[in-house]
Amino acid sequence: MSEALQSLLDLLDLERIEEDIYRGRSRSAVVPRVFGGQVAAQAMVAAGRTVPEDRHAHSLHAYFLRPGDPGAPIVYNVDRLRDGRSFTTRRVVAVQHGKPIFTLSASFQTYEEGLDHQAPMPPAPDPATLPTGEERLRSYPHLPADTVERFLETRAAVDLRYVEDPPYGDFGTPREPHSQVWFRTNGKLADDPLLHVVLATYVSDMTLLDSVLLAHGRGGWAVGDVVGASLDHAMWFHRPFRADEWLLYDQQSPSASGGRGLGQARIHTQDGRLAVSVVQEGVVRVPREH
Repeated sequence: MSEALQSLLDLLDLERIEEDIYRGRSRSAVVPRVFGGQVAAQAMVAAGRTVPEDRHAHSLHAYFLRPGDPGAPIVYNVDRLRDGRSFTTRRVVAVQHGKPIFTLSASFQTYEEGLDHQAPMPPAPDPATLPTGEERLRSYPHLPADTVERFLETRAAVDLRYVEDPPYGDFGTPREPHSQVWFRTNGKLADDPLLHVVLATYVSDMTLLDSVLLAHGRGGWAVGDVVGASLDHAMWFHRPFRADEWLLYDQQSPSASGGRGLGQARIHTQDGRLAVSVVQEGVVRVPREH
């Protein structure tokens, strides 16, 4: 396991400070606030620790309320909303400086047999044939060196490979609002299903709004031609998967309006199983000229 992945796992390993109350640490992201994927992942850890082991996460729905302060701990309060025969529901509120910064509702289910169908996996090149994230980032001379290093530091725990240039790599001309990324953790994980859900939740917030930027030829926060933040985030976990094995994150944007952009995505395993569906809306604003 890489040192960066172990550091991320340590970050996600919350401290229990009271019944159904947990505390997590934070760290800086590419932008000067707590990375939204970190808060969502930590909230799922908090929820999962109050659920029987035979019930696995099948969905989450979250709202980002305030920017997180990377210099302060985050307290996660878990409400046990329901424990039914098949489903368990939890609500988590993340608090900093006495105010909620994030809320999450998560549902867990015991295993059941049932109807089964899925959308086919879209075509995509083998991840082994693609440049690594570091190779791509270092190939863009227009990106400031400190921006490149921040990207590399915050994504060091994950092997994330774009199929085509990301928004900050090739911008200025609108492109199809569609982006594909292969990802897996930089090291093997334990067999705990919740851990793999948590890591996928963490990664899911990294690139989902890329397709919004592509539609308008914008490079994004890395080059400063938009400002933005995640507003809400939803995930449905359809089938078992491992976050330490290659996953295809196929993302598109059907709409942007009112200073907001919508991203939709599906995550497939390398052998073609539809594992996760994801939807996120975020603030995407063009900076005002003074």
